[in-house]
Amino acid sequence: MSIDPRAALNALTTALEEHLVAASARRGEEDPIVEATFLGIIDAFEAYEEALFDAFDEVTPLVIYGEDADDEFQDDDSEEGGDEESDQDLEPINE
Repeated sequence: MSIDPRAALNALTTALEEHLVAASARRGEEDPIVEATFLGIIDAFEAYEEALFDAFDEVTPLVIYGEDADDEFQDDDSEEGGDEESDQDLEPINE
């Protein structure tokens, strides 16, 4: 059974608002309430994406980044740069 996209969007909006309240009342570097609301955003966003796709075959342009995604992003950047030769590596052709 799929979720109504409008209900999923409302849940996402609520999750964002709860995170804002928790962040503004943060008590220390690793406040468990802020962390819980952070994770709530992720869950609500994933539910919204799924509902949106199920209902309309559509997605958002947003991506959830975490530790694994950051590592993957950095690996992709380093791989791209390693394949190209710089101008300094090229030797002139004398004819």
